[in-house]
Amino acid sequence: MKHAVLTLALFLAVATSADAASYAGKPIKQDGFQLPAKVTGPDLQLAINGRFATRFWPGANLGATVPGHSPGELAPTRKDYDRWLDGMQAMGVRVVRVYTILKPRFYEALAAHNRRHPKTPLYFLQGVWIPEEAFLRTQNAYDAQVTAEFDREIADAVAVVHGDATLKARRGHASGRYRTDVSRWLLAWSPGVEWDPDAVVNTDAVNAGAPAHAGRYIESVPGATPMESWIAARLDHLATLEARRGWSRPVTFTNWLTVDPLEHPLEPLDAEDKVSVDATHLRATAAWPAGFFASYHAYPYYPDFLRLEYAGGRPSPYAAYLRQLRAHHAGQAVMVTEFGVPSGLGAAHRGPLGRDQGDHDEREAARIDASMLREIEQEGYTGGILFEWTDEWFKRTWNTQDLAQPVDRRALWHNVLTNETQFGVVATEPGRTPLVTLDGRTKEWGRATIKHDAAYLYLRARTPSTIDIDVRPGGGPDLRVVLGPGRKARFEQPNAADPIPSVFGVGQRSEPWVSPRLILSRPLTIPTTGEQLPPEFLDLGTVRWGGSDARRLVAGSGRNVELRIPWMLLGFADPSSRRVFTPDPTGGVSFRTVSGIEVDGRRYTWSSWNRVAWHERRKAGWSTLKSAFARAAR
Repeated sequence: MKHAVLTLALFLAVATSADAASYAGKPIKQDGFQLPAKVTGPDLQLAINGRFATRFWPGANLGATVPGHSPGELAPTRKDYDRWLDGMQAMGVRVVRVYTILKPRFYEALAAHNRRHPKTPLYFLQGVWIPEEAFLRTQNAYDAQVTAEFDREIADAVAVVHGDATLKARRGHASGRYRTDVSRWLLAWSPGVEWDPDAVVNTDAVNAGAPAHAGRYIESVPGATPMESWIAARLDHLATLEARRGWSRPVTFTNWLTVDPLEHPLEPLDAEDKVSVDATHLRATAAWPAGFFASYHAYPYYPDFLRLEYAGGRPSPYAAYLRQLRAHHAGQAVMVTEFGVPSGLGAAHRGPLGRDQGDHDEREAARIDASMLREIEQEGYTGGILFEWTDEWFKRTWNTQDLAQPVDRRALWHNVLTNETQFGVVATEPGRTPLVTLDGRTKEWGRATIKHDAAYLYLRARTPSTIDIDVRPGGGPDLRVVLGPGRKARFEQPNAADPIPSVFGVGQRSEPWVSPRLILSRPLTIPTTGEQLPPEFLDLGTVRWGGSDARRLVAGSGRNVELRIPWMLLGFADPSSRRVFTPDPTGGVSFRTVSGIEVDGRRYTWSSWNRVAWHERRKAGWSTLKSAFARAAR
């Protein structure tokens, strides 16, 4: 008997140890459904070895496009997906999140990848976009068009993941024949968008008195807002479609901090704390064994309440906020489905502890991401999904979007002053191979002294020297590069060329020549105290010397120097069509097309382009992230 007890104990210990090291799940039959995973209290558990085992889910968000294409084109190829999934496997990603239905090639690539890696398969979270244009136009989620189109998209998505769909071509939507069943690897559903607060407020107002949704599988509780009940109804529709196929799996909905359920009295912007969409007001019924969980996009630098209310939080303001949010969802599983900071030169906001919205070298960005992943786990969340796998050129951000015009050509060039374009673990860079390696060695130049690609103008120069660049015809140089001795360099521009006073109405300067900059925050007022916070800026005039990181713009030793200048810093709104912006002293900017530029009086021009070549590069922080993911998935 003693021997039998020891044998059983040894068996259980071995099984538990194997479970702890494995993500090789297999759906379990329960209550007439196949369950690949389920929510149990605060945990999102995987069906493995005939039982449900708790897992922390380190993941990565995967975008829908590549350079030169808008997201609605769904342009990635099968080779792209194969390469990306293999890269995720190499870094230790355990769950991939996609925002919308992708083309059949993604699901085919995922199935093929998991067949090659049966012991470490990649699970995925499937998002479903709402008809956002109609939602924002009507300001009413209950609008018949909004509801019908969202329900249709949900039905298509369910059919897609079960390999049972043929979707006709529609602008901005995936299409094709879906014959690959990936349902066993679908960890959870995550439909929805970052809910616009004004549209939520109006939805609640015009549908006041709407009853709670008494769904068969997903319901809203008494007292839920109309917006919350509408979301519950959509999730119930999704669960009903899954149930008809014999499956139950966890469901959540996309959410973000702007409409979180907490009160933030120090938040200076009304839109960032005017309404909540609270996942504690939704729940799975007993008929849905896989359960429901909450999820949030949670970045460390915005909204401003993160740095104003949690400044003294330990181990960080971000962790302190996560702790309070987690406490609100006591007993409910919660996942952070987007987090991260971008690398590169551009920035859009300051964050506590230097976790800014940009202006990070690649190793620094990876260290910050790794520390946030650790904090997400420590604060009791069930997973953290890093934003994002590859850089995306089409992205916009508030402090450059008025200058990067026209909108439909943003994907044709890489605006490195737009921080949102550089969140990727993997960089997407112009050309099949690098045009210039910024290392001070000039072998690739030949006899040229000026080159360009879709991100930069490149100059080969001597130091010390001053280089004048004339972009807008008439009026003298628009940018001056001063290359001094001692590896020092700076940019200067005429005061009139600074777009910030014209576009944002702040930051006027009186000097004839000024340092280029980005605005990071408009003036703000703390509502509880009346304290005035001045506008914030990022100086771009002091040029970082050396290396190949995205923030480095000049390299060389002795008298030979290589320099690269971001297109927007030169005044280009769209280099692919040679379109420049000119600040208007009375407000705003105007645009015109130029035939070329002059560099110290030498004419340089190029043909406009409508297609781009690009290549990928693992960023310098790769090893840091790989270690962080390995630890999180242990």
